[in-house]
Amino acid sequence: MRILVTGATGTVGRHVVAQLLGAGHHVRALSRTPAAARLPAGVEVVAGDLTDVATLDAAFAGVEAVHLITFGGDGDLANGAEIVALAERHGIARATVLGGWEPTSVESALAASAIGWTQVRPGEFMGNALEWAEEIRSRRTVSMHATFASAVVHEADIAAVAATALTHAGHEGRSYPVTGPEALTPAQRTRVLAEATGQDIEFVHLDQEQERARLRGFGYDEDYVEFGIQLATNPPEVADVVLPTVEEVTGTPARTFAQWAQEHAAQFRATR
Repeated sequence: MRILVTGATGTVGRHVVAQLLGAGHHVRALSRTPAAARLPAGVEVVAGDLTDVATLDAAFAGVEAVHLITFGGDGDLANGAEIVALAERHGIARATVLGGWEPTSVESALAASAIGWTQVRPGEFMGNALEWAEEIRSRRTVSMHATFASAVVHEADIAAVAATALTHAGHEGRSYPVTGPEALTPAQRTRVLAEATGQDIEFVHLDQEQERARLRGFGYDEDYVEFGIQLATNPPEVADVVLPTVEEVTGTPARTFAQWAQEHAAQFRATR
């Protein structure tokens, strides 16, 4: 198949590209800066910006399926109807969309279209732990207020669900919530990272004022700081729910956080 991947240089998109390429498909990757895309040899990288449909005609031409994201620029895409209309004009029959928990213009447009589409809804990314890397390298601690367990999911598993839905019939009209195989607290993930890196790493539980100070230290505005406090104290009810989606869709068990930690261990090791 000839497949277009939007968001191709993102955390999930790179895995989608690699997995489709590895399965023998012709992969066209959309990038606002093709020269900086750093995608594998054999990938057709084309220029385009999802926020400007006028730049997308060549990218959508001649492909049979498309992997879509719902965000661009500084927020959710507002031009989903235009993007989906372009896909329909080019005869694209199948799509996947990396969605969230709230409907977006892309998903609404797909629902009203003739395209057979699948929504992939991941929980918390395992890669969010990379936000801890600088603190671990410098102080060998992970400091935060949140203590709730989360069924964090490997980005490659999110991609695998999308790649399967793009290349196999029977997934049209489905919405797939995707989680990892276990729910882990930040303290438990800290211990996994300690084992993977061969370092002593301590989890430090912050009170709310300390957490506010930590978030402000990243340059976040007060609205985001308070959002972070609310998330830490009132996590989503589904945060710790483990689902079998990855294995049911792909036939392969979901990757563990321990596996992710081994893959990224070098990013957490102190350089001194």
